[in-house]
Amino acid sequence: MSNPVVPPTTDLLPAVPAPLAAAVVAEGAQSAWQRHFLADAAVDVTVCIANWNCRDVLRACLESLHDRPQGVAFETIVVDNGSTDGAADMVAREFPEVVLLRNERNLGFSRANNQAARRARGRYLFFLNNDTVLPADTLRRLLEYAEAHPEAGMIGPRLRDGEGRLQLSYRQRPTMATLLHRTSLLRWTGLLRGAYRRYRRQDFDPTTTRPVDALMGAAVLLSRERFFRCGGWDGEYAFGGEDLDLSFRINREAAVVYHPDVEITHYGRMSTRQHIGYVSSQMASGFARYLRKCGYSRTSMLLYKIVVTLDGPVQLCEKLIQTVWRRLRGRRKDAQKSWLACKGLAYFLLRGLLPFWRA
Repeated sequence: MSNPVVPPTTDLLPAVPAPLAAAVVAEGAQSAWQRHFLADAAVDVTVCIANWNCRDVLRACLESLHDRPQGVAFETIVVDNGSTDGAADMVAREFPEVVLLRNERNLGFSRANNQAARRARGRYLFFLNNDTVLPADTLRRLLEYAEAHPEAGMIGPRLRDGEGRLQLSYRQRPTMATLLHRTSLLRWTGLLRGAYRRYRRQDFDPTTTRPVDALMGAAVLLSRERFFRCGGWDGEYAFGGEDLDLSFRINREAAVVYHPDVEITHYGRMSTRQHIGYVSSQMASGFARYLRKCGYSRTSMLLYKIVVTLDGPVQLCEKLIQTVWRRLRGRRKDAQKSWLACKGLAYFLLRGLLPFWRA
């Protein structure tokens, strides 16, 4: 039994394998995905998942989607970015109902999700991180809110981590000053503290449905029509800044809404820890690209890039000292976090500076 694996460039719609269809009919079509995957009705929601070397968390995500009733007709598209851990083969073997697109290399978060969107049949697109778990009826509740509130251009649920703690689910648009304040070179001077405080003034309210500047990209729902009208994900972003960019463009024509009545588990940073060098470099480039698209002058961008470049070695030294100090005090878990940050900074300085300056 094989799932419908489709090359990224094809325009064909997925077909239900004959043996699978026969088995479903024989067994009474009990599972959630079988009830919807074989339905003749139009697809309400297409769940789009980009994956790169996260086999086990992807499996848990797909199980939560397909083993729990979601209350709508939906399809799932996984775009695998050249994983080497067997993730794509796992999807093909264990989730034959999923439409699987295989890329030969890592094309990044934005391009992979655009591939899924082009392949989608759903009226709505739900872009979902692979390190998430959804309760039953998540898709139904999001869809009901979207259809009851057409003024909402994009909707995001409340996020909790694996231990049940609230995560930041939305944020304000950062400015160059707020990003520069986070550098070691300028933070200690206090020159930009006022700008950073203004940025932080909008405290995260986890209980109120409200329009926001930007949703975290772990889980967002919007209509397919609006997604393509606004231009989709900007393919120049590989990882980092793409959610800010998309939220900004959606906000030009409709509200970006945080909706805490719907809640999902987002483990977060699982892929980041596995690929800390790649993530650190791409995030630096992504924020630079975002600032450039916000209209900052060439001079401002030059100064920003100089400060971030000079700050890299300073932060690396700080994190190295912090790693040693924490180890000496027996704080092994904290020391591991500091060492992970060291690896990310080193990768950025050795391999990420040129892409950063090109961004």
